[in-house]
Amino acid sequence: MLGGAVPASAAPSADALIAEVYGGGGNSGATLTNDFVELANRGSTALALDGYSIQYLPASASASSTWQVTKLTGSVAPNGRYLIAEAKGSGGTVALPTPDATGTIAMAATAGTVALVSDSAPLTCKTAADCAADSRVRDLVGFGGAVVREGNSAAAPGNSTSVARAASLADTDDNAADFTVGDPTPTNTKGETTGTQPGEPGLPAKIHGIQGTTRISPYKDKKVEDVTGIVTAVRGFGSARGFWMTDPKPDSDPRTSEGLFVFTGSTTPAVAAGDAITAQGTVKEYYPDAPATSNYQSLTELASAQWTVGSHGNPLPAPTVLTADQVPDVLAPNAGGNIEPLPLEPSKYALDFWESHESEIVQISDARVVGPSNKYGELYVTTKPNQNPTPRGGTVYLGYDKVNTGVLKVQSIIPSAEQAAPKVNTGDVLTGVTSGPVEYSSYGGYTLLATKLGAAKDNKLQRETTRKQRPGELSVATYNVENLAPSDSDTKYAQLAHGIVDNLATPDVVTLEEIQDNDGATNDGVVDADATLKKFTDAIVAAGGPRYQWRQIDPVNDKDGGQPGGNIRVGFLFNPARVSFVDRPGGSPTASVGVLSDHGKAHLTQSPGRVDPGNDAWQDSRKPLAGEFVFRGRTVFVIANHFNSKGGDQPTHGRYQPPTRSSEVQRQKQATVLQGFVSQLLTADPRANVVVAGDLNDYQFSPALAKLTAGGQLKDLISTLPPAERYSYVFEGQSQVLDHILASAAPRGVDYDVVHINAEFADQASDHDPQVVRFRPSSGNALQDWGYDLLDQLDKFLGRTA
Repeated sequence: MLGGAVPASAAPSADALIAEVYGGGGNSGATLTNDFVELANRGSTALALDGYSIQYLPASASASSTWQVTKLTGSVAPNGRYLIAEAKGSGGTVALPTPDATGTIAMAATAGTVALVSDSAPLTCKTAADCAADSRVRDLVGFGGAVVREGNSAAAPGNSTSVARAASLADTDDNAADFTVGDPTPTNTKGETTGTQPGEPGLPAKIHGIQGTTRISPYKDKKVEDVTGIVTAVRGFGSARGFWMTDPKPDSDPRTSEGLFVFTGSTTPAVAAGDAITAQGTVKEYYPDAPATSNYQSLTELASAQWTVGSHGNPLPAPTVLTADQVPDVLAPNAGGNIEPLPLEPSKYALDFWESHESEIVQISDARVVGPSNKYGELYVTTKPNQNPTPRGGTVYLGYDKVNTGVLKVQSIIPSAEQAAPKVNTGDVLTGVTSGPVEYSSYGGYTLLATKLGAAKDNKLQRETTRKQRPGELSVATYNVENLAPSDSDTKYAQLAHGIVDNLATPDVVTLEEIQDNDGATNDGVVDADATLKKFTDAIVAAGGPRYQWRQIDPVNDKDGGQPGGNIRVGFLFNPARVSFVDRPGGSPTASVGVLSDHGKAHLTQSPGRVDPGNDAWQDSRKPLAGEFVFRGRTVFVIANHFNSKGGDQPTHGRYQPPTRSSEVQRQKQATVLQGFVSQLLTADPRANVVVAGDLNDYQFSPALAKLTAGGQLKDLISTLPPAERYSYVFEGQSQVLDHILASAAPRGVDYDVVHINAEFADQASDHDPQVVRFRPSSGNALQDWGYDLLDQLDKFLGRTA
């Protein structure tokens, strides 16, 4: 670019981003007293900011300009915000909400550059290109014509306006496209958006009055005083420390909770269970992200609190003892939108029941585990043990209107030195009493924060093993191996390999999902995956299996979604001693496989080949891979799939009911394209053996699966199982279907099995369970098929396997 700045072109951040910049604090006409920078995290895990910094450069970036630095600490949660207060002006009347970090940078109101940097050493770059080349720069925003920017500069804000990224947190590396000018909306990690003014008088209030009869407190953002109660539990760790208190003198309204969380930030409160408290503070509704756009429910809490302890050692208010019939079977009202303003109906709706007990102590006994413990010590139990149980102890999800309302997350807040969090599998039991306060969490919904934890009883859940295919049966499996990369441990590779060899009985063909490239999540342009696949096939041999061969097509770099830099793809493993792969040239990341008919038999124009990869249905998603195989002289077409994820859907337990499942739109498009390709195959040869397999990221009752099975050309085999066995994945305690194998009408003697080896276990090689189908492929010749059937029956009678 001649005569101007070169725009930055660093890869968009996968997690932390600059969400908003305001430099007019305290200026003439400003309401806010301080400048600020707000961060957001669009990743799926919390990002530690210790050692990071926010840095500012004047818009002109002259030779004498230097980067000013504000150091950061703490972390920003997934979908959360993080607020950095900068210089305070002499004007303005409204303080920022409590900042998460504080600096002294006096930013210009109308123009400048702000960078999020992974260390605290001042940057030295003065051009957009040089800053883009500095790997420490995680995100950068130039506004008002700044020389250093990403793409084109964002528009100029003013004394009373900021530049802010859209709620979607889109990051195209073009500041002009990503940021718009509008009213400042500073939000901290607690979701607070305004400050409490010093000297503001408090309103006397009881806890049940603060909680009110809806989800939003009638005292929201107001200062209250003379709030009395007994401390029931203390959380003395992390960045959300505080204590719970309960009024021992409840009102008679079942809708109003008598519990309240008092938030003390990173300070451990000097109180103990049994203390009688009189408190004052500001009532807040905490959201894990921006309140105006959050999909989640809020937690009513007391912030900026002060209190006095009147006495110690008081008896704790009696807990709510949960029984199987207390929680309603219906999740929430069909509000067609936000349920927050609606009066609570705890006898009708499960979400209302839990909300009416928010921050109160609840107690469960002999609770069955329906979702295994994870590395954070979280697990899921059911308070309704007879609600849709699986044969293995879980609780199966069978419809959008059939959410298992008895599922409750349990997380221990007992210090680990006193009692370690249990490691449990689905079907295990927390014997005796588990109790603690209940609060809403964006991760899993209503959560019992256990101050008393029942002993874990191991019910000896065993990993399943399927039978081996007979000589005349072809076995096709599908397995999502969860971001498999060469950097993964040998233990993970060995577990996955033994799953293939021992539990799946060495299938003839395996469709794999989430195979990463040779350097995993390092985003450096590498797309080859031969090292990943060689390490996996070597591990299978070491586990006693055959020497599988593989076929796959490398994607275009960073175009198929998944973990940034990982370039996940689908692919085939096959045992050449049992099945042959028909290699046909021409397959590429962008070439579209076609279908030819030769004397009534179908063939692929490329093998392997991608299905319509240029179709916008596959934008930022994996493209299906079609392969042509031959088994005992009979052709079989296998199509490997990994549809787009459910990211962006509103949660089942959120503030919007019924939730909007926005990701379904793309999966329906994907299903339409895939169903069209299958129709081409079956038009060319109505007796073609077609298997569609993979992680379709959707339920058996979803619109996408309805589209795939429309017209009867494909049958979804998960639906042939008893309802209680229809699951391959466990999410938030609900055993559900994401993975599928579908088959055309031609395969005969179809025998299908979901092999439960991962999803129900705390020790997982993947978060998905594999599946396998065994069948006798049709030759298209009835007499020949009859002969093969006789031979197969003989094999079965003699007990012979492949």
